Amino acid sequence: MEYFRTAAPLALAARILVALGWVPFFISLIVRKPPSGQPETRREPMSKLGIGLQGVGFFLVWILQRHIPTRDLALGPVEIFSDVVAPIVSLSAIALGLSAVRTLGKQWSYTARLVEGHKLVTEGPYSIVRHPIYTGMLGKLVATNLAFGHPIGLPIAGTVFVIGTSIRVRYEEKLLKEGFGAEFDAYSRKVPAFIPFFR
Repeated sequence: MEYFRTAAPLALAARILVALGWVPFFISLIVRKPPSGQPETRREPMSKLGIGLQGVGFFLVWILQRHIPTRDLALGPVEIFSDVVAPIVSLSAIALGLSAVRTLGKQWSYTARLVEGHKLVTEGPYSIVRHPIYTGMLGKLVATNLAFGHPIGLPIAGTVFVIGTSIRVRYEEKLLKEGFGAEFDAYSRKVPAFIPFFR
């Protein structure tokens, strides 16, 4: 209770909002079971390495925390910026992730795979980035660091996360290229992988 009593209100509010934002994100991406009953045509087990590294990135961003500012200290501009932006980034990441899972529907899966009747999804959030779920995950990582993290946390955790995500993208896109050929090539030339406007 001392934590809540002595913490600066803006910093405390940012931490609570970002932490609560993990609930729908966790439910939609971790707890939710992939749809079953569709025969797989191909799977890439190496994408599990990417999943592991993404998990390490999230672990690091939670572990490398800074002390919460107290009520008796005036917040500096960096702290104010972080506390205001963190919930906005968190909410945007949640909205993007949930929209992507909903758009994928029965094709959604933890690991890279193609199922019978698989279609190349290019609408909704997939018209902005090819892997919007990973964009949402990156947004949650950034929001968590802004609200909780030590300044050194984002470069370390972010690097591990981006390496893991790049591995997942590589193996997922290998399957998509095999499955959709020129259609996927044309799509990938137009739409960035998981960081908007960055090719």
